[in-house]
Amino acid sequence: MLEIRHLQMLSTLARHGSLATTADEMNLTASAISHQLKELESHYDITLVNRRTRPVSFTPAGKLLLQLANNILPQVARTTSEIKRLAHGQAGRLRLASECHSCFDWLMPILNVYRREYSDVELDFATGFEPEPHQMLIDGDIDLLITTSDLPIDGISYQPLFTYESRLVLSPAHRLASQSAISPEDLTDETLIVYPVEQERLDIIAKFLSPANITPKQLRTTELTAMLIQLVASERGVAALPDWVSAEYEKKGWIVSRPLGSGVHCQLYAAVRTRSLDAAYMKGFLALLDGIVKP
Repeated sequence: MLEIRHLQMLSTLARHGSLATTADEMNLTASAISHQLKELESHYDITLVNRRTRPVSFTPAGKLLLQLANNILPQVARTTSEIKRLAHGQAGRLRLASECHSCFDWLMPILNVYRREYSDVELDFATGFEPEPHQMLIDGDIDLLITTSDLPIDGISYQPLFTYESRLVLSPAHRLASQSAISPEDLTDETLIVYPVEQERLDIIAKFLSPANITPKQLRTTELTAMLIQLVASERGVAALPDWVSAEYEKKGWIVSRPLGSGVHCQLYAAVRTRSLDAAYMKGFLALLDGIVKP
C-alpha cells in the first residue's frame, strides 16, 4: 500500500541521490530505507530505483511516483500546518451577530484590523434580526454576539464594551421637537419606527414604554438605519437610536433628538461561549473590542 511515508522517502531520495544520506535526514537506517523501496516495488511489481547508479536514478515508474510525491506532499504540509493553527486557536471561523443594528459604524474599523492580524480566521455575519440570538450562541450557530442583554446563562461570558443613551429621533418640524425631553405619554399617538425584532429587545419599549404601560399607536419596521432616518425626516414616525447615531444625523440637520424621560441608558456587551475564551483568535478579537472608545 502506498503511504505518505513512502512519498516522503522518494522525495528525499531524489534530493540526495543516496540511501545513506536519505536515511540520515529521515532518522532511519539505510536498511529501513531499502526495505521501504522493496515494499513499494513488491506492491507494484516493478523496479522504481536504479540502486547501482551514483547517484541513484529513478525508473519511469519511479518518476511517476516521484511526480505524485511532488504534488501531494506540499498539500499535506499545508493541511498539517492549518490543523496545527486550528488546534492552537490561531485559525478558524468567527461568526458574529449584533443586536445593536447601528454598531457597524464603529465595528467595521475593528474588523479591518482583525482581518490583517488574523488572516487565517474566516469572518462571517448573521443578520442580528434572528429570534433568540443568545440561543444561537449556545447552539454554536454564532460565536460572538453584540448585545445589551447580559442574561445569566451557564456557559456564556460577557465582556462589557461601553454605555450609551437611547434617544428619540424625530423630524425638526415634529410637534415634540419643541420639548426638552419626552415622556412615555407623548408617544401614545405616534407611529414608532423600529427594527424587525421582538419588542422586548427594543430599548425604547423594554426600558421606557412598557414600564409606563404605554403602547404607541402603531409600529412600523425597517431593517436599514438609513431608511429609518429617511422615514423620520419625512415625518412618517419617530424612532429611538443610540446617541452616537442620532448625533451623526443631527449634525446634518435631517433630524433632532431628545432624551427619553430622564434618560434611557444601556450597557453594550460582547457575549461569547465561555469555552471559546482561550482560543487565540477569540482573545485577539476581544482585545480589540476592549480597546474601543465609545463612538
